[in-house]
Amino acid sequence: MGGEIDRPYSGAFVGKTHRFALRVYFEDTDTAGIVYYANYLRFMERARSDMLRAVGIDQRTALESGEGVYAVAEAHIKYRAPARLDDELVIVSRVLEVRAASCVIHQRVMRGDEILTDARVTAAFLTREGRPKRQPRGWVEIFERLKGD
Repeated sequence: MGGEIDRPYSGAFVGKTHRFALRVYFEDTDTAGIVYYANYLRFMERARSDMLRAVGIDQRTALESGEGVYAVAEAHIKYRAPARLDDELVIVSRVLEVRAASCVIHQRVMRGDEILTDARVTAAFLTREGRPKRQPRGWVEIFERLKGD
């Protein structure tokens, strides 16, 4: 009945850069109407998951089949300016490095041309037991094609 309007939002690639837009809701903010610092990590997680989905990487199937799962192993983040209630933000993501069992993704949370946060996130591919595991070869090839820009 609802068709396209009932489908969740998906970001998109512009060249090798993935862009994921979102709006700041009341639940994202503290009592001063400023985005709580940990929520930037949630925003970036959504963008990374959307980026993987956009290139055909099915994390759910990999998890359910026991193939493996990505988990953040390291995150370096610089907070530059606060986002506020009702701001329209874009999370800009690009692959920096691809390793056997991990990849490094540069992410920025933007409000227009202003950088609000600048992060470098290492996502490790892990077994169900939490041990590092080589990423599927096809996924590594996808990440290699996305590097740079």
